[in-house]
Amino acid sequence: MSQLVTIFGGSGFVGRYIARRMAKEGWRVRVAVRNVNEAMFVRPYGVVGQVEPVFCNIRDDASIAAVTEGVDAVVNCVGVLDEVGKNTFSAVQADGAERIARIAASMGVSRMVHISAIGADANARSQYAQTKAAGEDGVTRHMPDAVILRPSIIFGPEDQFFNRFAGMSRLGPVLPVVGADTRFQPVYVDDVAAAAVKAVLGQAAPGVYELGGPDVHSFRELMQLMLHVIRRRRLIMNIPFWMARIMAFGFAVARVLSLGLIKGPVTKDQVLNLAVDNVVADGAKGFDALGVHPTAMEAVLPDYLWRFRPSGQYDAIKESAKNLKA
Repeated sequence: MSQLVTIFGGSGFVGRYIARRMAKEGWRVRVAVRNVNEAMFVRPYGVVGQVEPVFCNIRDDASIAAVTEGVDAVVNCVGVLDEVGKNTFSAVQADGAERIARIAASMGVSRMVHISAIGADANARSQYAQTKAAGEDGVTRHMPDAVILRPSIIFGPEDQFFNRFAGMSRLGPVLPVVGADTRFQPVYVDDVAAAAVKAVLGQAAPGVYELGGPDVHSFRELMQLMLHVIRRRRLIMNIPFWMARIMAFGFAVARVLSLGLIKGPVTKDQVLNLAVDNVVADGAKGFDALGVHPTAMEAVLPDYLWRFRPSGQYDAIKESAKNLKA
C-alpha cells in the first residue's frame, strides 16, 4: 500500500501545491481542512480516492489525532495573516503547530514538515512573527527531526499580494503602500511545495531552511514590476509608518464597532511586519541545500496578472494592432 501523508491546511495557497506534488509522487494524501466542501477541488489531483479532504480543527486534540492516525508524514501549512474570532495568532501559529507535532510524535509519525516564515522571531515586535517563532519551538520540541521551511513573501496564481495590489491599481491613479523601501525576496509557491515534498520524502536534512527567490526588491520595486506586467501607470505613494499605525488603529476601531463587517486594508501587526526586511539571512540554508532552483517572478507573473490589464486577455492583441502599418 502506498504511503500516506496528512497536509494540514492542504487546500490553502501553499498546501494545494504540496498536495498535488505528493499525489504525483504516488502518495495517498489527506487534506485536513476546516471546511471539507470548499476543498473538494483537490480530489482530481490524483486517481480516485488518492487525495481526500477531511475535516480537522487544529485547536482540538481529538480532531488532529483522527486525521493523523496511520500516516507516515505530516505537513503543517496552517497560518493566519489576520486574527478572526478564535483563530488568533497564538491559537493557530503557536498552539496549533505545537499540538500537531505533539500528537504526531505520540502516534509514531516519522516525518514532519512545518511551513513557517522568514522573520519568525520571539523578540519581534509583531505577534505574527512572535507566534511563528513559538510554533517552530513547539514543533522542534516534539519532533526534533522536523524540517522547517521559512519562505519570504509567496507569489503565484492564488496569492494575496500581487493580485491584491493589481486589483487596487484599477481604482485610481495612485497606488498606496506601507514600507515602500522594505526589501522582499518573493518566492514562487510551487518552489516552496517542491522543497516541502523533498522533506517529506526524506531528501532534506532536519533543520530550518529559509526560502527566497532569485531576486531581492524593495516593496516599491515590486509594485513597479507588477504595474509593468499589467501595463498600467500609477503613482506609487509611500505611507509613512506613523501614519499607517494611525490608520490601522482607526480601522481596528471601525471593525469592532461594526462587529467585524468593516475590515481595513492593513492592521497594526501588519504595519509592524512591513517595517522589517523579509529576505534570506546570510549563511542560512536555503534552496541550494535542497537542490531546488527558484523561479524568477518575470517567468510567472504575466501568466496570472494579465486579467488586470486594461483590456485583459485582448491587451496584447491591441498592442500588436497599433504596430500595423496603415
